[in-house]
Amino acid sequence: MLIDEIKTLPNEPGVYQYFDSANRLLYVGKAKILKNRVRSYFSFSNGLLPSPKVSPRIHKMLSETVHLEYIVTSSEADALILENSFIKQLKPKYNILLRDDKTYPYIFINLNDDFPRFEITRKIVKGSNIRYFGPYFSGARELLDAIYLNFALVQKKSCLKSKKACLFYQLGRCKAPCEAKISASDYALIVKEAMHALQNPNLLIERLSKVMLSYAQTQNYEQAAAVRDQIETLKNMQIKVEVDLAKLEDFEAYAVVASHSLLCAIRFSVQNGKINGVKTSIANAKDSDESTINEAYKHIILESFAPDQPFISTKIYTLDEFEDTALVEKILNERHSTRKFSIQTPKIGEKRKICEIAAKNAHISIEKYLKTTQSELLEEIANYFELSTTPYVIEAFDNSHLFGEATVGAMVRYENGEWTKQNYRHMHLSAKNDYDQMKESLSARALRFDKLSPPDLWVLDGGEAMLNLACEILASSGTNIDIIAISKEKVDAKAYRAKGSAKDKIYTLKGKFSLGTDDKKLQFFQKLRDESHRFVINFHRKTKQKQNMQNSKLAQAGISAGQIVKLLNFYGSFDKIYTANLDEIANVTNKSVARKIDSLRQSET
Repeated sequence: MLIDEIKTLPNEPGVYQYFDSANRLLYVGKAKILKNRVRSYFSFSNGLLPSPKVSPRIHKMLSETVHLEYIVTSSEADALILENSFIKQLKPKYNILLRDDKTYPYIFINLNDDFPRFEITRKIVKGSNIRYFGPYFSGARELLDAIYLNFALVQKKSCLKSKKACLFYQLGRCKAPCEAKISASDYALIVKEAMHALQNPNLLIERLSKVMLSYAQTQNYEQAAAVRDQIETLKNMQIKVEVDLAKLEDFEAYAVVASHSLLCAIRFSVQNGKINGVKTSIANAKDSDESTINEAYKHIILESFAPDQPFISTKIYTLDEFEDTALVEKILNERHSTRKFSIQTPKIGEKRKICEIAAKNAHISIEKYLKTTQSELLEEIANYFELSTTPYVIEAFDNSHLFGEATVGAMVRYENGEWTKQNYRHMHLSAKNDYDQMKESLSARALRFDKLSPPDLWVLDGGEAMLNLACEILASSGTNIDIIAISKEKVDAKAYRAKGSAKDKIYTLKGKFSLGTDDKKLQFFQKLRDESHRFVINFHRKTKQKQNMQNSKLAQAGISAGQIVKLLNFYGSFDKIYTANLDEIANVTNKSVARKIDSLRQSET
């Protein structure tokens, strides 16, 4: 019984987990002393009841709890790190999951080199006298490209290995240190100007505008459009606020706000008197309270300063005071032992204004989010299918093969109203039937929840069997994700796929649903299913083509993969290549390839 489990809790630090009657994980928490922390949730005067001091959210969670588990750790800091990992991987129903699994890039330069270059990194680069710029929540590549276009730096890593000036020198984009045409001291002056521009991206826009105009005048409109987009990215990187930042030191500012059943965390990265970047994270947060805000601050700060990740400043300012501030400081100091972190909540002054501006941006982000994420439709879906949460983040799966060959699986991810293609995944499969192929795909995904946080909903291409399979896999992993399977209508025993008229069936744990073809909910799931189908088919075709190339007679005849691709793109199939005119083949590739194909034909006659 739960009361017996509570009585046997140790006087040790650790992590506790609450489960419901179906053994689904409801909540994960950390404790300095497990027995004291868990007992504080309950009242024991009239049996075991939720304490009147807990929030409505926690009261609801406790009313569903029937079982308790715990893990003892060596310290409270270890408990907080383990709690953070569990929330990210298992997605407990009553914890807040701020999905921010990315490690954001920095631009760095090693000033120990005679002729240093700027490069992008997501991890600490070993060495002294290395300067970092960032983090860049967007636009890092565009900014780096603009630096190399505006300044006569060594343009490529391979340039210095060569002893001869290249095309970049002829274009005036490099001073050719490879031929000693510039001294290290003069090159250092160019680097100094480039570093100043990195801190002030607007300085790069004038040059880019001239380049864009030049492309347009020569009717190179595609390149002009690309430079235009680059300019827009640089403009958006410059955040303007109504406070004087010039006298402030480098620091990170955080604000967490709750509104409309959503929680938004904002991070401002302030460097050299400017807001260098803004990162926004949004999560579902029904019945949010002070403990929800506390939880969000702890986890968003720990995620921001992960081990082996570069950082500029160790000064952190928050809009609100939060529980375990000293503990978070301790963890960060242990992770990055050469620096000293401090977390403060300013009450007045410019830093307070920055935190308040961050909070204002958080409220605006929530309002914008609700308008742009099909919020009403997603709420309707959650209510209609009785999902545990509004599915703002969805993953859809599909598999593909051709008579058992080139068997592959794929996953697409729909997040906050848009396809997040950087989070699409595909894999080669070894299973021989649809059921085992889906099992292989879903199992592989479940094993990587620590790399990419779980979504709110899985959408599977299939029927009730696939639904039950996904339930088994998630139950074994302990992760809370809603599941929907969509089965294609059968016409003459064949799957019928026709946009706008297919009468697909939807399966959930609540039963089978038949919706009208004009129903927005059905069309939404069809869109998810079709995108996963498109993605997996493309990967299947590439895989099959690669296998065909490797196994083809052309490869055996000594023709390179690149030349085979050219031939396939031109003729469309191997059969047409084998019967094509040799002079035409020579024009498509070269005479050597034509001779090899001619020899191949003669050997078969």
